[in-house]
Amino acid sequence: MDYEERLWVPLRWWVQGTMLLATFWLAFIVSLPAAAAWVATGVLASGLVAFLWSYGAARVRVSQGRLVAGRAQVEDAHLADSVALDRETTRRIAGVDADARAYLLLRPYLKRAVRVDLADPRDPTPYWLVSSRRPEELARALRRTTGRLTSDDVTQED
Repeated sequence: MDYEERLWVPLRWWVQGTMLLATFWLAFIVSLPAAAAWVATGVLASGLVAFLWSYGAARVRVSQGRLVAGRAQVEDAHLADSVALDRETTRRIAGVDADARAYLLLRPYLKRAVRVDLADPRDPTPYWLVSSRRPEELARALRRTTGRLTSDDVTQED
């Protein structure tokens, strides 16, 4: 395993979800019988937990000569270059400069990403844009697996 990361939702989303549930519970308890209010709140709580858990369960992994990002994967033979992007460049590439054919694994709570160019002539996808909390490490792991380490990568590893 060269690199692995799980794109968990931040704690503030769980706190905001709890506050939203409390708001609904208050509205339900005023307008419904107590038992129905608790049942409705329980159903909403279950849905919220399922959503936040599944949304944050996306994984980014570089291992055994392949990149896995969410449900998609690509072998290292089809990877060209990988570049860690700063906040502004990520916003621009995911927005005004986006290519509709690109594969995106973006999370709004992660402001930085890695752009992974593809070198497969049969694949119309020009690049992958993958959110990461540690984009420099991810890009370095990708360059290591494809044998495209730079002198900067080597000095950072030492």
